[in-house]
Amino acid sequence: MELFEGMSQKDRDEFRRVCNKLMSVCFLCKQNSAARGDYYFVLRQKEVFARYLDVLGYTLEINEEYGVVQIVNRENYNHLHLKLIDSMILLILRILYDEKKRELSLTDVVVNVGDIQEKYLSLKIREKQIDRTTMNNALRLFRRYNLVELLDRDLSREEARIVIYDSILMAVRVEDIRRASELLARYRKGGADSESFEEGSSGQLAQVSE
Repeated sequence: MELFEGMSQKDRDEFRRVCNKLMSVCFLCKQNSAARGDYYFVLRQKEVFARYLDVLGYTLEINEEYGVVQIVNRENYNHLHLKLIDSMILLILRILYDEKKRELSLTDVVVNVGDIQEKYLSLKIREKQIDRTTMNNALRLFRRYNLVELLDRDLSREEARIVIYDSILMAVRVEDIRRASELLARYRKGGADSESFEEGSSGQLAQVSE
């Protein structure tokens, strides 16, 4: 293909691998040591990636300030539909990220399972904590999409630590938080059903491929 003229066979093979990975996980984050090389490869070949993905209906978004690469499907295909509780955990991770950044100005934002549970209860959606299986499944799902890293294997412990990557800023934008806050207020008053709340709080993670 003309698109790959001048690209070595090694780089073509690497392009194929990284492109497939990007379409599978949606985000590449420089903070993630396992994805850092792929992130920089996309930056070096961003024109080729952008043109190739454009043909497939994807827009390549690169935020070098955050150190994040993301693809978004313009045709609204390949969306990941989150359950209500998964949407809430994602939103809570975004809120905790903002709070920790303001308080500590840290490079890496680290929270624990107890922080998530405490924030969930403070939102007064349910009177009991998120069950362990649900929490475990949600966090491992978000790890798959390069939104978090799990520092401890046993997520049943409140002290289990989670790194929240800067990619959360692109997965859940400010407008998503505002929309979710409005729906949450209606939900508490009984004016919004769980389906509409879930739809409004899922954020841009719905753009990833399943």
